[in-house]
Amino acid sequence: MFVFVCAGCGARLTTPLSQVALPAHAHQKYGNGIQLPVLMESGTFAVDPEPWGPPWRTWEDIDPDEAAARGIYASVYALSDGEPGAIVIAPGDTRGTLLIPEKGGGYCCGLDGGDGPNMACEACGRPVASRIDDCSLWQAVWLAPGAVRRLPVDGADTAPLSWAELTAEGKRTPPFEPIATWGSEVGVNHWWSWSPRWEAAAGRALAHLVAASEGRPVTVPDGLIAEVFQRALDALLPAGPPARRAVLAGPGRPAPDADAEILLVPTHPQTGETWIPAGPAASAYQVPLPFGVWLWLACPEPYLPLPASGGMPDGVLRDDPPAPRPSRLFRADPGAFQHTLVRLPAVRSPWLRDTLENLTHHMRARLF
Repeated sequence: MFVFVCAGCGARLTTPLSQVALPAHAHQKYGNGIQLPVLMESGTFAVDPEPWGPPWRTWEDIDPDEAAARGIYASVYALSDGEPGAIVIAPGDTRGTLLIPEKGGGYCCGLDGGDGPNMACEACGRPVASRIDDCSLWQAVWLAPGAVRRLPVDGADTAPLSWAELTAEGKRTPPFEPIATWGSEVGVNHWWSWSPRWEAAAGRALAHLVAASEGRPVTVPDGLIAEVFQRALDALLPAGPPARRAVLAGPGRPAPDADAEILLVPTHPQTGETWIPAGPAASAYQVPLPFGVWLWLACPEPYLPLPASGGMPDGVLRDDPPAPRPSRLFRADPGAFQHTLVRLPAVRSPWLRDTLENLTHHMRARLF
């Protein structure tokens, strides 16, 4: 575990935190006027290895060789020239900081960090972080990498959980959840929707699936996996050639069939490492899914619990009906799809370039 301190004066800026993987939805923008919750669990932090935030340069100002050196192989609207290694934490885990009033970029419903760091060290006034809490953005505090230092906490080291321990712990991410607009009262102007976490995870996974397809159709198992991926795969991939088969694989599941060329596998929530099968299946293309999403697909709960208050008397069991299903078909997050696909070397293929160039059309067709 670590605490973060001001690089200028050494004042403590956070509670003790343990490192976890950067969430797939860390930079997601969801809907319009939507109230999203806190990005990080309390007591955790994650590091973004890529630059993010101002200043930005448009694609026309970037040499393609420079972009390729940064691992970006197709055009994007703009690239950040910020410092890589920003640290994201829950807002409630900050200590000894103050908002900088003149750095209040955003203000549709909150702060968006568009003007650069908007939080300062209370002790010395050095800008150290950006608070994000505007509508349609995940609430978070991003510590500026050059403005803070990481100090270990004595006697607090814990080893990451094993795959077996993670599976036994059973922390699933439900595919549906209630969505509310910013500032709405409880019970007013909210609805059941596909989870934004699932849409971001699917956007990232879909980019890997189309890259792994090699220009052929791809099939996925029936059920929820097909509901999430198959419609988009059928629309994005050419028809005709023999299909490649993608299957769910991971800890505690039977070994994949020999003819499975693509595996949907979990990523470790603490380390970010992708689960790798043993034997011949290790050569299959591994498509990463956040562990909570993967675990729901592998071992779904029979129904989603509805929000409730108060307790139940001893000996009385709940008998709630299933949660309402969303009224629309599933759509992967287009930002996560584009962000992932431009960073895969396969995007250099002409047909994948066409997929990117037609992304707006696919969004209008409600594939995304």
